Amino acid sequence: MTVVPGFEDAHRLQRARYPEREPAWQPVHTVYVPADRVSADTVATWGSQALALVKEHLHAPGSLADVFGTPAPLAAGVHERLLRKLAQEPVEDLRIDFEDGYGVRPGEEDGHVAQAVAAVAGMRAAGVLPRRWGLRVKSFADGDPERSVRTLELFVRGVIDRAGSLPDGFRVTFPKVLMEAYVGQFTDVLARLEQALGMALRFEMQVEAPQTVLFLRGQSFGERLAAAHFGVFDYTAAIGLPPHEQRLDHPACDHARHVMQTAFSGTGVELSDGSLAASPASGSAEDVRALWRRHSALVGHSLAHGFYQGWDMHPSHLVSRFATVYAFHLARYDAYRERVRAWEERRTAGGVMDEPATIRTLTAALRRADAALDLPVRQS
Repeated sequence: MTVVPGFEDAHRLQRARYPEREPAWQPVHTVYVPADRVSADTVATWGSQALALVKEHLHAPGSLADVFGTPAPLAAGVHERLLRKLAQEPVEDLRIDFEDGYGVRPGEEDGHVAQAVAAVAGMRAAGVLPRRWGLRVKSFADGDPERSVRTLELFVRGVIDRAGSLPDGFRVTFPKVLMEAYVGQFTDVLARLEQALGMALRFEMQVEAPQTVLFLRGQSFGERLAAAHFGVFDYTAAIGLPPHEQRLDHPACDHARHVMQTAFSGTGVELSDGSLAASPASGSAEDVRALWRRHSALVGHSLAHGFYQGWDMHPSHLVSRFATVYAFHLARYDAYRERVRAWEERRTAGGVMDEPATIRTLTAALRRADAALDLPVRQS
């Protein structure tokens, strides 16, 4: 047998860095709420406000074509799912924000941590705590890491004290990672907190500066890194785009997202797109629908580029988010399923000769659709 020197070490590193495992459930969005505005009623309030908008401005399935361009054969299914989702689970991932959405409040932050802890405990007791939830702390780049760490520790310990444990789905978001060293330093903070609490903690990093994009490639951030989220406004401002061009579908943002995909492909790290910083200019049908069309176009752009999660900043965004996601998955579901079946049965599907890599992609797309559409998980 031929011996290849160094192979075992390289192959072991490959398996550790690029694990072969089925993708876990991933939320289609993260809802951001400033810490001083969060309460036990936040999720229910967002859901009821979004549902009211649907009932007022999208009262029938046919109106989906007018607003979102939803094909007629899909409209009834999308509309029914939209109403059910907003009534039952309007928020899949909640992030309580202590950074840009909150601001710098040296004398108030501890009090708002306590308010956020009470909100989480209240949501858990009421059975409405989202499947994914957590907080965004301040950046080390702001020059005050002690504030960031203090908020994290007070929040985590406070939730455990109130709820008896840290509920499943917890994530902490680490923003403005301008220096590679900050990632290691924050990981060390988590390691110390883990040791004190006796439980594992995972974090999400934000990619919102050109410096961050440059050091992503080839880096291994360890198992604590669960996700990377793109920050559109900090990023576009940092590279000098004029205000009217600071948008998710700008080619510069496509470049950053593609670098993220290259850097994290095969690692199991989830990717999320950013947000639209806008709400309806008024409650009129014209303004609400204009906002929905713009947001839907951005969500569709993200989906087309392989980013299946994004940020929602206003209850109206829930409507355009779910309507666009549902239509995206339903439009291709049957065709994808037929191609996988044809492959399994060793026949062609409509003249298409799929490669194994394409079949893996199709299978992953079906699993993602099953999760987004709340369908039973497919068995391979």
